[in-house]
Amino acid sequence: MIKKVLIGIGVLLVIIQFIRPTPNKSTDQSKDISTIIEVPEEVQKVLRSSCYDCHSNNTTYLWYDNVQPVRWWVEHHIKEGKRELNFSEFATYNIEKQLKKINDIGEVIDNDEMPLKAYTLMHKNAVLSEAQKEMIVNWVNDTYDLLDSQDSSEE
Repeated sequence: MIKKVLIGIGVLLVIIQFIRPTPNKSTDQSKDISTIIEVPEEVQKVLRSSCYDCHSNNTTYLWYDNVQPVRWWVEHHIKEGKRELNFSEFATYNIEKQLKKINDIGEVIDNDEMPLKAYTLMHKNAVLSEAQKEMIVNWVNDTYDLLDSQDSSEE
C-alpha cells in the first residue's frame, strides 16, 4: 500500500513538471521608474538585486525555480509583489500613486519589511546593509519631495 502511494506521488510530481506558468521576463524598459525619475546608479543596483525579482516584469530565476511546485509558489509571490509595486510599470502610475509608492518603499525598507526574509534566505545578495537602507531611504525622501513639488506646481 505504501509503495503504491509513493509511486503515485512520484508520478504526480513528474506530471506537474509539465505544467509551467509563463515566466516573468520582459526586456521592455519603456515604463520603468528610471524613465521618469532619476535613479542613481548605486540605488538602481540595489533595487535590481533586492527588489526587481518580485517587483518588476523581469525576474531572474534560479535552478530550483524551475521545479514544481516551487515555481508556482515563486510565481504567486511575484504576482503579489507586482500588484503592490511594479518598477517596470511605474511610469504608468498617476502622480498620487507614484507618491504613495515612493513613500511606501521608504517605509518598508526603514521597517525591515522588505526584502522578505523568505527571499533573502535563498538570495543572500538581496540582504540590505544599513548603508544601503539609508541610501534608499534618502533617495526615497528626495524623490518624494521632488515629485510632490512637481505635483504642487501643476495645480
